[in-house]
Amino acid sequence: MTPTHLGQTSTLPATPEEAILDYVPNPRRGQTYLVRFAVPEFTSLCPVTGQPDFAHLVIDYVPGETIVESKSLKLFLGSFRNHAAFHEDCTVGIGMRLFDEMEPAWLRIGGYWYPRGGIPIDVFWQSSAPPAGLWLPDQGVSAYRGRG
Repeated sequence: MTPTHLGQTSTLPATPEEAILDYVPNPRRGQTYLVRFAVPEFTSLCPVTGQPDFAHLVIDYVPGETIVESKSLKLFLGSFRNHAAFHEDCTVGIGMRLFDEMEPAWLRIGGYWYPRGGIPIDVFWQSSAPPAGLWLPDQGVSAYRGRG
């Protein structure tokens, strides 16, 4: 499980499919705890117009045997910059890839997309019900009112 990116010079992958996510051993195996990544400047492209779309992503997960290495996650998320997909596909696809590869006990993702055509689109996905007893704070992104 040697990380590909940590401590190395890395370039932004051209596509999400080319991105390599690194996982390292969970330092607190057997504990139920929440890890949160807030990504307030996520970008992708509209698959119809090619115009940029912007979102604030919040990824919460309860680690299993591994945790995702943050530099590889940053590069993976950055690879969407030139990726054309609808909001739903980006949000759910990110959550499913992390869940499938990392095999956490639980994962959820909230995609809070900024308006296009005057309508903000928020997309939510989770792997299952959260584990019993998990402290699950609010994702902290308010309903759209000129988010910022």
